[in-house]
Amino acid sequence: MSKKVAVLMADYVEEIEYTSPKEAIEAKGYEVEVISPDGKEVNGKNGDTFQADKSVSDANPEDYAAILVPGGFSPDVLRGNPDNAKFAGHFLENKKPTFSICHGPQFLVDTDKLRGYDLTSVANVKKDLENAGAIYHDESVVVSDNLITSRTPDDLDDFNKAIQEALNE
Repeated sequence: MSKKVAVLMADYVEEIEYTSPKEAIEAKGYEVEVISPDGKEVNGKNGDTFQADKSVSDANPEDYAAILVPGGFSPDVLRGNPDNAKFAGHFLENKKPTFSICHGPQFLVDTDKLRGYDLTSVANVKKDLENAGAIYHDESVVVSDNLITSRTPDDLDDFNKAIQEALNE
């Protein structure tokens, strides 16, 4: 089993929704690789920048044990390319740990694989998730099989704990 976790993100990512889970993942001995649509630097919503390790077209989802999709406006940017959804869909389809917070689950709608999952997100994408067949819960973190979702940065402690528990399995 690979000890790498892919972080799929694009410009306008909410920085703390990447950096805080990244620390939790690395604390479990996993390597984190940033995957961006074009393999270039990712500009955060609040001015931070992050160097991508690979582009989506150069990344093989088989090489990763799990995926993290942080929020901000990045999920909306990711929705513009079906290759991004295909990459993320691999993790849901193969029951690999899939971590997503805030607006991140809205991007996962494009995988067409959310039907039947219990999940949470920032409240303003609830209807999108329900329309995709997911069951929405207003809770700090929801674990549904291999999918772990959370609402906002206020819930990062619970989200990170659930991520670490999933990486123990």
